[in-house]
Amino acid sequence: MKFKLSLLVALGLLLSVFLVACSGGDEETVEEEEATEETEGENILNFTNKAAIPSMDPSMVTDEFGFQFIGTTMEGLYRLDENAEPAEGIAIDHTVSDDGLTWTFNLREDAVWSNGDPVTAHDFVYAWQRAVNPDTGSEYGPYMMGGVIQNATAVNAGEVPVEELGVTAEDDYTLVVELENPTPYFESLTTFGTFMPLNQKFVEEQGEEFATSTDTLLSNGPFKLENWESTSSSWDLVKNEDYWDVETVQLDKMTYEVVKDAQTQVDLYEAGTVDRADISADLVDQYATHEDYEVTPETSVFYLKMNQTRNEALGNTNIRTAISQAFDKQSAVDVILNNGSIVANGLVPADFTPMPESGDDFREVSGDLVTYDKEAALEAWEAGLEELDTDTVELELLGGDTESAKVMDEYLANQLETNLPGLSITLKQVPFEQRLDLDTSMEYDLQTAGWGPDYLDPYTFLSLWITDGGNNKMGYSNNEYDALLEEATTELATDNVARYENFLEAEKILFEDAAIAPIYQRAKAQLISPKVEGVFVNPFGADYEYKWASVGSAE
Repeated sequence: MKFKLSLLVALGLLLSVFLVACSGGDEETVEEEEATEETEGENILNFTNKAAIPSMDPSMVTDEFGFQFIGTTMEGLYRLDENAEPAEGIAIDHTVSDDGLTWTFNLREDAVWSNGDPVTAHDFVYAWQRAVNPDTGSEYGPYMMGGVIQNATAVNAGEVPVEELGVTAEDDYTLVVELENPTPYFESLTTFGTFMPLNQKFVEEQGEEFATSTDTLLSNGPFKLENWESTSSSWDLVKNEDYWDVETVQLDKMTYEVVKDAQTQVDLYEAGTVDRADISADLVDQYATHEDYEVTPETSVFYLKMNQTRNEALGNTNIRTAISQAFDKQSAVDVILNNGSIVANGLVPADFTPMPESGDDFREVSGDLVTYDKEAALEAWEAGLEELDTDTVELELLGGDTESAKVMDEYLANQLETNLPGLSITLKQVPFEQRLDLDTSMEYDLQTAGWGPDYLDPYTFLSLWITDGGNNKMGYSNNEYDALLEEATTELATDNVARYENFLEAEKILFEDAAIAPIYQRAKAQLISPKVEGVFVNPFGADYEYKWASVGSAE
């Protein structure tokens, strides 16, 4: 999923502190006493978020925040458990045909939407058809379903009717899915936000207003979103009493405030107003010995995208190679981030997926494909300038407008200008939603961006750069790269050893072409209250799982 996500995301919203629980006393006002009575005994956690939620439409969301809150308020066929394994959701179980192409899901009959309507197989058929329908304009629908669900690509291209998508309701509680090719990771795909069901009657009643506010949403998951509009700087998640497994849900409520500044987050944490705070690089040394300090390694990778279509210089392989080698990544993670993040010298992250036979980590086997090397960068740079018949290059670097994003982008620009003579970089720092739009329209030269996996397979990263892919958005194309990935999802779909060999070769080609310039693999430094219990960090999909969360003792 896109990070146009996280340390490099932008938000331009003001902090407003929302105090949830008040303690009573002789001098408290009547209103405060009533508020205390309302919250007394409730299990409430208070969090911050780095940006507003751009959309809650499962067909249209592409960012980490939308997927996070869709994952918390909705439920697909399965959801991830503590071990990141698919656990029962709307599906009770499923069977798979011998050829791996037909998946039949048996759905529970006690699941309902928050308006009381039953959740049925028809809701999945409608939602999945809507996601690939070209009239919808979904980016993730064709990306997640193309080449997986039968006819998804053809439907999205307008070549066949949407009704020919390989998903049918055999009856109200039996969903049959026909795959284009055997897909080893399909079960985990069904936990992802794009695959959530939708209540057709409700969606069509809302029209263009669907999923833009609390009033135009339905939930079928553990929580409901309240007090939210797409521009809101605060909102609440409350327990969904209509959820089929509501007895498992222990939290009554979670409150969220958009907080841009890390110091402000920490101040709110120290005041007891919020229960979790992200720690920026300049605060790590101060709080590293704090008893609530935690570092969580993640599988999200950040890199420079290099748009080959807007600036002639970036169409030159030597220029891109020079840029990818000309900045000190170790200093970036040690000084600029200082939060446990590690250097990225490839695309597929470390400790993400093992090789099928040996069990060795994919990243270890693939190795370091692009490293910081000033001399090699300068050599490639001079060759590129000669090929372009110029001695200067001007580029614009698109990034976020948070303090951490600005610091990182300023560092990268300085490194590149220092190590590549004749290069001039202009910074363009914009809010989160605007950066999503500029990426989609390819109105950038360089861009700091990132990707978190959507399922547990290298393909979730490597498929980003397929020619004309929905997430490519930088004009990269290599026929051999495309062919390797096509073969991995068709002829080799049931041969995992051979699939992974193709993935290794494809990743090597990506960096021979200097398509992107990897920077770091993210870790997150935070202060987390000991009363926050049972919150799982997912290796793919939504960052956090709250279904099993609870409020423990803060002592």
